[in-house]
Amino acid sequence: MTKKTIRIGTRDSELALWQAHTVQKQLNDLGYTTEIVAVKSQGDIILDKPLYELGITGIFTKTLDIAMINGQVDIAVHSMKDVPTALPNGIVQGAVLERANVLDILVHKGNLDFLEKEATIATGSLRRQAQWWNKFPNHTVVDLRGNVNTRMQKLNDNDWNGAVFAAAGLERINLKPDSYINLDWMIPAPAQGAMVVVAMANDEFTLDALSQLNHIETEICTYIERQFLKTLEGGCTAPIGAIAKYNEQEDTIDFKGVLLSIDGKEKLEINKVVDLSEWKKLGFNSAQEILKNGGAELMMKIKKTLKK
Repeated sequence: MTKKTIRIGTRDSELALWQAHTVQKQLNDLGYTTEIVAVKSQGDIILDKPLYELGITGIFTKTLDIAMINGQVDIAVHSMKDVPTALPNGIVQGAVLERANVLDILVHKGNLDFLEKEATIATGSLRRQAQWWNKFPNHTVVDLRGNVNTRMQKLNDNDWNGAVFAAAGLERINLKPDSYINLDWMIPAPAQGAMVVVAMANDEFTLDALSQLNHIETEICTYIERQFLKTLEGGCTAPIGAIAKYNEQEDTIDFKGVLLSIDGKEKLEINKVVDLSEWKKLGFNSAQEILKNGGAELMMKIKKTLKK
């Protein structure tokens, strides 16, 4: 097998570059030669449309997929929650890195009185919007787009009371301010806090290198969450949250999944604890249960609403 330089494709935002450099360091530590190739994505360029209007699934990953298929880069590093549940033909998951903080946080302006009265909260995510409205039905939620740096700047520039972010993204690039609260009641996006590295299915050299970076516990938990999402047919458009955690003492998996209506008024939730040996079907079975208990009708409503 020929030794080659592994070209790491990445978006050129600060967070994407941090992720690429993290993978680069891990590969270099194993003795591999690497180089980073930055590519602009449509999701970064079109900032004036809500994500779900862009046919969200894969908007941030498509450009890198094309660069990989065209042979310009060998691997791509993504926030796993941005990656469609079905990868393009010829592209496979090479490694899931150990997961960071899974929580959503509310970044605010230093005063939390607004939680008790009317307020304006910013987020570009249907999942966060629906869960926020479910808890605070009298609040206004406004759209917020762009990479984390852009979104933090917009929060500072507007008179909003706060904005919701993934803790992991802000922590990775030291942008997490002191004025935040953990939203431990909000179920995160499937695979939130995890990074995935993808490569071409026929590239044995690169896949062998990546297999050494894989964190099995994170791979299993994110698989369950993404299977839940895929079975509900959310793509990235429906308000769907999922979190699986491995309990080492009991050798079990704790799973929580949620599907909400866009306005947050309807909420279907599932909590399960299963033996580790049952992980492969956990996401699928949990989603089926939700679909049977009103989820199928709710998904149809969501799709109709988004088509308008």
